[in-house]
Amino acid sequence: MRRLSAGNNSCRCDILSMNRIEKEGILLYYSIQDTMYLILFWMVIGVVPGVLTIWNIYNFFAKKPKYKRIIAWLTIWIGGFLYYFLYEAGFQPSGDWKEAVYVYETHYSISSQYGWTVVVPVILGLIALLILYSVQADRQPPLFAAFLIAFVVIFNVISIVFAIQIGKQMKSHSDGFVNMFLYLYQFNLFVLSVSAVKNHMREQIKLYQSRRKNAESTKMAWLYCRIRCFACYPVLVFACFFFIIAVFEILFILAGQGADAPVKAFTDTADWTFSQQIPPPPMESRGHYLCTVAAGGHKKIVKPLRYGTRRGHTIVVNRQLCIANAFEEWIQEKIPKIHKVIRNFYDRYGYPVSRHITTPLRADVVYFLMKPLEWVFVVFLYFVDIQPEERIRRQYVLKNHIKNSLKRW
Repeated sequence: MRRLSAGNNSCRCDILSMNRIEKEGILLYYSIQDTMYLILFWMVIGVVPGVLTIWNIYNFFAKKPKYKRIIAWLTIWIGGFLYYFLYEAGFQPSGDWKEAVYVYETHYSISSQYGWTVVVPVILGLIALLILYSVQADRQPPLFAAFLIAFVVIFNVISIVFAIQIGKQMKSHSDGFVNMFLYLYQFNLFVLSVSAVKNHMREQIKLYQSRRKNAESTKMAWLYCRIRCFACYPVLVFACFFFIIAVFEILFILAGQGADAPVKAFTDTADWTFSQQIPPPPMESRGHYLCTVAAGGHKKIVKPLRYGTRRGHTIVVNRQLCIANAFEEWIQEKIPKIHKVIRNFYDRYGYPVSRHITTPLRADVVYFLMKPLEWVFVVFLYFVDIQPEERIRRQYVLKNHIKNSLKRW
């Protein structure tokens, strides 16, 4: 019996040992797999953009560029895919400035209302850049080529402005090093644009010089001389540039967006460099409450006063919110049992109500509905508190006593 028992114990030990080895093998397999995925990720994110960048710089300075069309197309398409992936994964844009997002998310860097006024010129600029790399200069009519270059110039202006726009989040974001690859793509597009325009202008000059020599009449010679001057000094390009701007402005006005629509596309946002709007407070794991009204309503109605701090997050504060919180604070100090009941009620019903405050009009309605209760709170505080205004004033004070006015509202 002892021998059988010892044999059984030995078998159990062997089975346990085999199970442990099997588990360790599985863990090692997944560890190697994760490492391979990580290496593949950095090859895609780092090596491919790095090789394309070096190649683009070489082609820019080389007298005889190698595979410039193929490299240009790969840069635009592969770089565009990586740019979109890194932008979405890094910043997690989740809504316009009027919408509340989670603390780990951001608002759209381009206003959805005016976004098309930026997206359309960008798409046309990329198409123009691809045409410049795909079609020889001698196959492009002079005016058509001038329009292509003008679209490329507009595209690069918007690209630079967008790079500045996302710069604020670049500095504060935890994955700032990875997100720097966004700038690398924009740098490559700038190099490709300058290279395409430079090579095109050089080829056009040679083309016009040969045509001038072969001109059969003095009038044609004079015409080619003038065109050659345009090629040397891009007067025609700038004329096309301003013509395109004028056409876009007319389209913006006809569409009801206004002549300053491209500017509003960047300023009518939150969280970014050119942003001029203040968003609702960010949602936590349990969400946000009726303080959404202070930030989400029309400023002339809800009358925002300043910034404040709530649970470690910056919010917009108005007097109604301060009065309600001052009343709650007094109840918490003097009658904690009743405060617990009030807080539970507010936690239970406040968030479901706040989820429906998704527009400025709804925020205004809630503000007016809360007005009678606000007056009751004020009268109560003036009856029971020695310094009611001081109690109201200190609600949601920013940490480190930093005060920010809302004049830009």
